[in-house]
This record gives sequence, C-alpha cells and structure tokens, in this order.
Amino acid sequence: MGVRGIWKGFGGNEAEPVRVPDAEAAASRTAMVSKGERLEIFDSFENSDLAWFWATDAQGRVRYLSQKAMDQFDPCRPVIGEPLANLLQTAREDDDQSEAKPISYLLSAHSSFTELVVCLKKEASSGNCHKWWQLTGRPQFDDRNDFTGYRGIVKDITASYEEKRKTSRMAEFDALTGLSNRHRMAQRLTTALIAYKIEKRSCALIMLDLDRFKQVNDTLGHPAGDELLRQVSQRLQRVAPAGAEIGRLGGDEFQLIVPDLDDRGKLGDAANRMIQMISQPYSIEGSRAIIGTSVGIAVAPYDGVESAELVKAADLALYAAKGGGRGQFRFYSNDLKETAEDRREIEEELRDAMAREQLAMHYQPQVDARNHMVRGFEALLRWNHPEHGPISPTIFIPVAEDSGLIDGLGAWALQQACRDAAEWPGNFPVSVNVSARQFLAEDLPDIVDRALRDSGLPPSRLELEITESVFMGDIGNAAIMFEKLAKLGVKLALDDFGTGYSSLSYLRKAPFNKLKIDQSFVRGCAQDGDKGNAIIHAIADLAKAMDMVTTAEGVEAMDELETIARLEVDYVQGFIFSRAVPQSEVLEKLASGELRYEPSGPAKFRSERRTLFRRIGVVHEDHHYVAMLRDLSRTGARIEGLLDVPIGTELVLDLGEGQIVVGKVRRSQDATQGIEFETALVSDGAGGLCTRHRVSPYMLAAIGAPLQALRGGNHLAAVAGGRSTPGTRPRFMQVDVGGGASRAG
Repeated sequence: MGVRGIWKGFGGNEAEPVRVPDAEAAASRTAMVSKGERLEIFDSFENSDLAWFWATDAQGRVRYLSQKAMDQFDPCRPVIGEPLANLLQTAREDDDQSEAKPISYLLSAHSSFTELVVCLKKEASSGNCHKWWQLTGRPQFDDRNDFTGYRGIVKDITASYEEKRKTSRMAEFDALTGLSNRHRMAQRLTTALIAYKIEKRSCALIMLDLDRFKQVNDTLGHPAGDELLRQVSQRLQRVAPAGAEIGRLGGDEFQLIVPDLDDRGKLGDAANRMIQMISQPYSIEGSRAIIGTSVGIAVAPYDGVESAELVKAADLALYAAKGGGRGQFRFYSNDLKETAEDRREIEEELRDAMAREQLAMHYQPQVDARNHMVRGFEALLRWNHPEHGPISPTIFIPVAEDSGLIDGLGAWALQQACRDAAEWPGNFPVSVNVSARQFLAEDLPDIVDRALRDSGLPPSRLELEITESVFMGDIGNAAIMFEKLAKLGVKLALDDFGTGYSSLSYLRKAPFNKLKIDQSFVRGCAQDGDKGNAIIHAIADLAKAMDMVTTAEGVEAMDELETIARLEVDYVQGFIFSRAVPQSEVLEKLASGELRYEPSGPAKFRSERRTLFRRIGVVHEDHHYVAMLRDLSRTGARIEGLLDVPIGTELVLDLGEGQIVVGKVRRSQDATQGIEFETALVSDGAGGLCTRHRVSPYMLAAIGAPLQALRGGNHLAAVAGGRSTPGTRPRFMQVDVGGGASRAG
C-alpha cells in the first residue's frame, strides 16, 4: 500500500499543492513539488521516530504498518493480515478494575478517533517489554460510500506514558507496601458506593490495625517496622476475599473494600483467616516477632449508604474489637455508639474506683479432676459499682488496658491477692492474672517482690498467669522477664493455651509450671467427633512430657467433667464446682475442713444460649405479633407472648436491625414457644449471634422508605405494611407483657 495510499486516506492527492507562508509579502503563494519529492518527504517522516502509518481493511485486518512499528513486534509473529484487535488493546491501568472498550468495538463504529492510548498485547510484544502507542484513525469509504477500512497514524509514547503512570501511582499508592493509599481508598469507596446504590449492590468495608506493632517498632527499630508492614501487606493479599481492594491508610492501619459480599458468616470467616495469618510469627532481620490484629466490619447499604457513614461504622466496629480483648473481629451494630460512650464513662469512673473501695478480689477454686479436692484458687477482679451494680471484667479490663490504668490496677490486685492468700490455712497457692502490658513493664519484678514481702506469702504459693500475647513483639525482653521472675521463686502458668500466638518452642525456654486449657476447647468436648477432645488430650500429653500440670477452664457440664478426667487433665476450674467467691467464703470453706467440692451442673453440654429480655417481631402468614425473646442460640430461640401456638407452626422472627429468621415451633406450652431455626445464626465476633443476611434497605426503599442504613425497629412490619391483611382474623392470642391480652392485627 505504501505512504501514498496513507496520504490519500487523509484527503491528499498526487497533484495537491503545498502552501508555505511568505513573511516578506505577507501573502500566500502556492509552490508545487514533484511526486517523487513528496514521497521522499513522507518516507523520511515515516522512518523517523515521530510517528508511523497504519491501515486496515474493512474486516479490521492490518494492510499496512510502518516498518519501525513492525519492528516492535516479535519477528516470528505475522502482523500483516492479522486483526488489529489481536495486536493491540486499549490502555488500562494495571490497578484499575474497570473494563476498557476493546479495539474491535471502536473499529466497528466506523468513526474517527484521535490519540487513543493502546498497548501491545504481551503475547505479541518482544520479551516482557510493555509498549504504549497513541493511535489516530479515520474511516475510509469508496465511491458507493461502502466502508473499506481505517487509515491513520501511530506514535510511540512509552517513555512519557510510563512516567505519567509512575507519577499517578505515587499519588495513589503506598510507597512502602504498594497497596492503595488513604486517598485512593477514599475515592474508590465513594465511587463504588455511588455506583452500587444505582445497581442495588452491597459492599463490605473491613478495617484492621495491628496489635503491639509499636512495640516492634520501638524495640527493633523503624526499618524492622517497615519490613513488618511489608510482610503484613503480603499476607493480607494472600487471604483477602476475592475481588477485595486492599489499602494501607497509614501507620499500622489497613482497609479492605469487598464488593458484593454481605454474608456475615463469610465475612466473619474471612476476618478470622486474616487474624490467624497476621498473628503467625515473622522473621525480621534475624529477629523473631509476633503481632496480632483486630478487625472491624461494616456493610453497605445496611450499616451506611454514604462513604463517611460506612467508614465511621467500620471504625466503631474496630474500636469494639480492640476493646473486647484484641485479636478479634466485630460487626457494626447500632448499639456500638452507645457502647463507645459507656467505655468513656467507665474509664473516668474506674480511675476513682480503688479510692472508693469499689474493687474487690474474688477467688475461684481449682479442683482435682479425679477426687474433686481443692488444690488452689484463681484471683479474679470484681467491680461493684454503686449505681450500675456489678460490672463484668470483660468490660472494664479492656478499658483499663487501653487507658493505661491496668498498671495501677494490676499492682493493686497482686498486692490484695497476696494478702488474702496469706490468711488461708494450709499451703494453697493463689493464681493472679498478669496482662501483657504488665508483664513487659520493667518494674514488674519489684512489684511482685514487694507484694510478697508485705504479705509474708511464700513465693512458691504465688502463681502468675500469663497469656500467649506476651510473646508478641520482642521475644528477647520476654525472656529477660521470665529469668527475673524465676529468680523470685514464683510459679508461672500459661493461660488460654492454644488460642494465642506462641510457638511450642517457647515452652522449652519459658519456665512454665502449668498449662491452662482454654474453655473454647472444653465446650462440647464430650460430644462425638468433637475435635476439642483430641486437642485436650494432646495438650495433657505435652504437659506431662514437659513436667507441667494442666488445668481445664470453663467446665460446666457433667459430661465435660467426665471427659476431662478421662483425658488425664490434672485440675478443673469452672461453674460446675463454684463461681468466684469473696475472701470471706474462701476462709469459711477452708476453716470447715471440708476441702472437697461437689460438682453441680447439667448432665450434658448444649449449645450456649444467651438469656435475653427484649421485644421482637413475629410473623405468621399475614399476621404480625410482638413477643419477648428469652433465650437465643445458633439453632433456635425461646419466645414468650403467644398463646395456643401448635407444634410445627412456621414463624418468622424479626430480631431487629433487619435480621429476619425463619423457624418452626418445636415446643409450645402456655405462652412460651421453643423455635428451631431453618438456617443457623453465625457469630457476631462479640460472643453473640447474628443472621448471615439482613433485610435490604433497597427493599425498604422500594416500598417507600428512605434509603438509609438499618436503624432499630421492626423492619419486617415495615415490609408487610405494619399490620395484618384487611379482612382476616388473627390465628393466635397475643399476651401483653404488661399482663393484659390483646388481639394481634
């Protein structure tokens, strides 16, 4: 074809004059050049690196391509006659998940285009070099106006385009990890939520921050901290849900945007995988470091429709996860705002609690698994608030750790436990919990020594319970602390063994006397096929081989107790023998001389039920009722408020915040029904339960409600119109909680 055809394709012909300016005459004058001279000019232009020519036939196959452009393809690959769409593709940033229109689509439009950025397909390029071209084309038509193909110019822009991409990447990506930065993640989330609102799609936002990262940074140095962040980002990319975009917001904060995933069961599983993966040991510059992470999850449109709303929800969930003891995940719920306010109030009042003598130590017996004789006691901190009553340690201990109050609180607890134990007749040991923060504080040996001297308690009767989280961060400091405590003569127990971050190799180095088996392994261990049984047996054998004793925590059922004894665990601790009791009751028990505890509990373990007292909605056919939720488990619930409900009746429960559960009545007596769920509930990360899916705000918007995050209230009633269908009569009698009876309607 040659440049002659290309030139004609842009409107030229062989006799067309070329006009040149005449500065002196300030007028135009036409100068003619010969055909040979004109072709020489275009040959010179084509052989330069300024631009090249290309042409296709009506089917999009390449008819002509300048030689210098041809040279950028594999010499073994045919170019002439090949469809242009097989050689080039429209440019798309490597990190951009949006789809660009293919070359074939653009050519089929038979329209002109200018400066279209394209890249050579990898299989067509030489080596692994990525080339970028700028393509301009004009459609060609014959005398009958039939399309005959394209002709145009192509320019190599690889150098400038790569520089542009590099500059853009620096503005949108984290230089340390290569992940999206805060700015890009904010843009991506905003763009996604706008699009998903139109398309009625869901989007999960997962927030993470690292536990004890600062300690690694401070002890091993900032270069080690940077390397740790790089390794964390690599692990996140391996375990993140499919399609997720991962970003580092700064410091040790990470964020994931997960499109089209609102199943809270799958999200909880993904959060647990991330927690487990990030909690595995790291090798950094010859040192070993272990950290953890906490995870907060919010899902649009259920927890927020706008970007700022969803981010705030995920932040509150993350804050709740950290407050729950770290190494956990939480879903956002409407009560988290109130919980955050409660935590601030607790922190303020906890500062004065010791001075007001609101704190006390209670003691739970540790009993021989075979003869049920008491072998020692664990000291547990209790707070009896004058206005709010007893406040659970699971609430105020995390607040104390986050606020820095745990140091003073822990020192007081240690001193009080030693004083109380010194009053016990006999040589019963006392176990005192030591937080990871306390353990790594330089003055812990001095605090322990002072508590022993002031109370007169022999060091051999004090046992410090330490969780595996002490192995997170700098292992060297932990080893030094173990050595100092061992010199004092106190005993050490590894608490919640098997649930944390440690390696079995530490059992050889740390001078532990006891392994405490976490109650998560004890729950249901007597049931057929339960893996907890095998884990407990393995821990007991390991402890025996290393000359340690074992204690199983949280034993509540008789079948669990029998199994624990059969597995050769040494001690048992749990409600089956006694709750934690005040010092006066311990002294009374020991003074009586009756040192045996009688077990008392249910014959068999059953799935944990949460005792509740809150109103829920109940729907049967086209009738809506209000009932009281008493108990809730993964597979069922107990409700009160309906009379004469036959066994086998199918009901739909509205648990609030868009949580709808289908179930069948399995037990019915008077106004109480036992409901078996069609689909089991899943963990909410806080020890509670939630449904996998919720009523979509898009559904509520379709019936006239404003499109907004789910709030409190009865969403099932809103979907049903809030009342029974006109002309029907309710089937059941609804009992008013206040004492009267009314017909549902």
